[in-house]
Amino acid sequence: MGNNQEELETCVRLQGYDLIGIPETWWDSSYDWSVGMEGYRLFRKDRQGRQGGGVALYVNDQLEGMELHLGMDEELTESLWVRIKGSTGARDIIVGVCYRPPDQGDRADEALHSQIGAATHSQALVLMGGLQPPRHLLEGQHSRAQAIREVPGMC
Repeated sequence: MGNNQEELETCVRLQGYDLIGIPETWWDSSYDWSVGMEGYRLFRKDRQGRQGGGVALYVNDQLEGMELHLGMDEELTESLWVRIKGSTGARDIIVGVCYRPPDQGDRADEALHSQIGAATHSQALVLMGGLQPPRHLLEGQHSRAQAIREVPGMC
């Protein structure tokens, strides 16, 4: 990650973010040593079997986070789900970081839609990332584009 990691760490120190979501990390096991950040717990899901993609979430150490497995074809999607424990009297929040590559197929789209739906039914949801349907789908009434538009709580 090189200079991008330094730039990220500088920005985080200046802004004091609690959550930092990164879609399309391009990380693999060779980045294990270099992507940690002091004061943050790192959750990540690297793309398997081909280059690119992957998602990550840094959570401030002051927050209690736990990775969730929604059990819906998770191997098909580039998505990561973390429950952030609410402070006393506050609800927990689900944070999702998703990357939807333009060439993603129908089955993966359906799995991602199901995951987002499940996350919205259980808790408050913060969704980060890149949901990138191909432009020709957004212009028509294709089922994949319609499914993304109809995610509960999304516009």
